[in-house]
Amino acid sequence: MNNEDSPINAVEEDTCWGYLDTAPVGRLATSVDDQPEIFPVNYVVDGPSVVFRTAEGSKLDEIVRNHAVAFEADGWKEEGGWSVVLRGTAEVITGTDELARCEKLPLRPWIPTAKKTWVRIEPDTITGRTFAFGPEPTS
Repeated sequence: MNNEDSPINAVEEDTCWGYLDTAPVGRLATSVDDQPEIFPVNYVVDGPSVVFRTAEGSKLDEIVRNHAVAFEADGWKEEGGWSVVLRGTAEVITGTDELARCEKLPLRPWIPTAKKTWVRIEPDTITGRTFAFGPEPTS
């Protein structure tokens, strides 16, 4: 529901995917040792899913134990911004054909670490909002 008078507006699913395709970094939210945890990840949109690479460690361990995740990315300019959140399931990619396809995606580690594990987030829900920046109202 969009309202031109409102500084916050919901966006349609197709628009959410378009926004996600423009952000270089998102945040993976999961649970580590029964505590909420957020990990920044660089990623790519691949069809109606998000793919990222990771190394061994707490993020991968928790994804293997608990597939339920949330993922958020956002962007902004001087006049406004956007935020997209998807909630769904993260799965380690293991199929030979799919791994070969992933290797062709434009996704490389940003830091000099070996990130050999590919993960796909399949959303159950995706929501997005845009924000118009401006001064605080007086009333």
